[in-house]
Amino acid sequence: MKLILAPMEGVVDFHMRELLTDFGGFDLCVTEFVRVVDALLPPRVFYRYCPELNFSGKTKAGTPVRIQLLGQNAPILAENAVRAVELGSYGVDLNFGCPAKTVNKSKGGAVLLKEPEQIYQIVKAVRDAVPDAHEVSAKVRLGFDDSSQSHEIFDAVNSAGANSIAIHARTKRDGYRPPAYWEKIKPLKENKNIEVVANGEVWNFEHYLLCQERSGCEHVMLGRGALAQPDLAAEIAARRASKSYTPISWQQVLAHIVDSNMHCDGGNSERYFASRTKQWLAYLKLHYPEAEIFFEEIKRLKSSQEVLDKILQASNKVTTC
Repeated sequence: MKLILAPMEGVVDFHMRELLTDFGGFDLCVTEFVRVVDALLPPRVFYRYCPELNFSGKTKAGTPVRIQLLGQNAPILAENAVRAVELGSYGVDLNFGCPAKTVNKSKGGAVLLKEPEQIYQIVKAVRDAVPDAHEVSAKVRLGFDDSSQSHEIFDAVNSAGANSIAIHARTKRDGYRPPAYWEKIKPLKENKNIEVVANGEVWNFEHYLLCQERSGCEHVMLGRGALAQPDLAAEIAARRASKSYTPISWQQVLAHIVDSNMHCDGGNSERYFASRTKQWLAYLKLHYPEAEIFFEEIKRLKSSQEVLDKILQASNKVTTC
């Protein structure tokens, strides 16, 4: 049984993958999508989206990372997929699930759910190009406006030779509105050999069990639930192994933010750490009441150092970069 950290554009980047996998429980991470248009991208682009390539393709905790590609040009996607695995990605994932209008307008992401034949051509081109030792996976939804084409979408990915398919149990029209229709996954996977991963609305261990039961899937992908409860994967891994588990406290979350050194490398933006911390608090407050109070304390702060000082004060830690 696998637990996979979902790709979330603008949210789960290198720093967040490192921070979340440090808590344990995850078997694989998928990067934010790398947009492919009409050319083979230079290596620096892959390293920017997946700095883990500098460390044998794994997070600091040792969790493998898979690069996700998004686009519509099958031959060019295949070329970039080969480059991704040559650089050290643990396989390649293909994005057919992103609901963003800007992505869909350029005929990428979920809009391709309307064209199962195009999905087939893309997956097949990538699978044929990538050496067999590397897995090819796809992320899809149940459909675009409705789930009437869900069987065609699933069969396109399966018949094209993908190793696995992650199904976000909602349509593009549904967006991220609950519920997730896990039960609609089960009939898609009947009598199929492809590995199927269920995704959507898994916020706690009880949801995880219910998702498995209704979808018929052993494997589950966690997204927003892992952001709200950073040790959710660790809890699931422990409890499914019949081990006792003590959830991490709010103080431990703050201490972990400091220990992660996310504040030491903000790329080109001095405000990176401040903005990313505020963004994460929006999820954390769903599980930790203290997060909402803390957000009120820092919401007007713009400097990363100011935010770090507040975290240090609250966590009673001292740090150096």
